Amino acid sequence: MEGVKLIVNKALSSHFQVTHTVHMSTLGPSNYHFNATYVGDRQLSPTEAFPTLVGDMDNCGSLNAQVLHLVAERIRTKAVFQTHQSKFVTWQFDGEYRGDDCTATITLGNPDLLSESVIMVAHFLQSVTSRLVLGGEMVYHRRPGEEGAIVTLAGKYTALKWVATLNIGYGGAHASYYHKANEQVSGVRAASGPRCRRGASRCFPPPCPPPGPGRGGAGGQHAAAGHHLRLRLPAQPAAGQHGLQGAPGQ
Repeated sequence: MEGVKLIVNKALSSHFQVTHTVHMSTLGPSNYHFNATYVGDRQLSPTEAFPTLVGDMDNCGSLNAQVLHLVAERIRTKAVFQTHQSKFVTWQFDGEYRGDDCTATITLGNPDLLSESVIMVAHFLQSVTSRLVLGGEMVYHRRPGEEGAIVTLAGKYTALKWVATLNIGYGGAHASYYHKANEQVSGVRAASGPRCRRGASRCFPPPCPPPGPGRGGAGGQHAAAGHHLRLRLPAQPAAGQHGLQGAPGQ
């Protein structure tokens, strides 16, 4: 037996909840965590409510905190803080704008005005047509004695039975193609780029369970295809977590 974990949840109100967690282990050090969550009145969906504040602190004094706030109907912000005992390890600020046919995000990682250092990641995706999405990503970093930026351009075209993507960036150009064969064989995938010595393709069974409808005009099999393509694309030096997830309406 590895140990014992005790979790006590207490709802102080309809918006505020606290959790006490005690873990006594026979294999490692025991620990205690205190978690507090506040959820505001403005609820956009069953899984989205603003503002939201979440904090978790352990018995060593290390803190993980996150704040989400809806500045305007289309603008969302998020702040993340992480400390190790009394030392700040991570502080990150995100801003996102969701338009009718475009999405723009910006992330600032560990900005420090005193040492003049920062990591900035900016994304922009635009639905040119109901089938074509174009966008780009820029990663900028600065610290004493060093400064640089990497730009990546991306595009995705979604047809009835096939999806094609293209990334052009610092590491070269990378293209992927997905084609739905029939109901028994979900599709054929192909990828090519400077990091691939040759193209590769194969057939694979349909995903299970079937994907649900996505936002706008690209849902069902197209949403699943985009997911498979992202997994197949070689890692880019400037790749962020957003990738080709699609602008609103795609």
